[in-house]
Amino acid sequence: MSRYVLGGQVEFDMDEIWEYIAKDSLDAADRVLVTFYEAMDALTLDPGAGHTRRDLTALPILFWPVGSYLILYKKGLALIQIVAVVHAARDIPSFLKGRS
Repeated sequence: MSRYVLGGQVEFDMDEIWEYIAKDSLDAADRVLVTFYEAMDALTLDPGAGHTRRDLTALPILFWPVGSYLILYKKGLALIQIVAVVHAARDIPSFLKGRS
């Protein structure tokens, strides 16, 4: 069974999302975070479930949709590395360039 690790800025990503949603509803913000963690747990059971997006990046990153958001991750032998959690409407190529 695989595990996951959060990349360097993923907690910041999720905190930023939580703060934005919490302006309207603390409960909704909490539910979104729970949904992210549940999706990450599910990805450990089937690490190949995500899909590549060669139109967005040449990096070996897989994308997994969670509501209006995307979990970006790299699949390894024993674990998956969560690279980012980002709103799907963002400019993903620019977002990723800012991460390198």
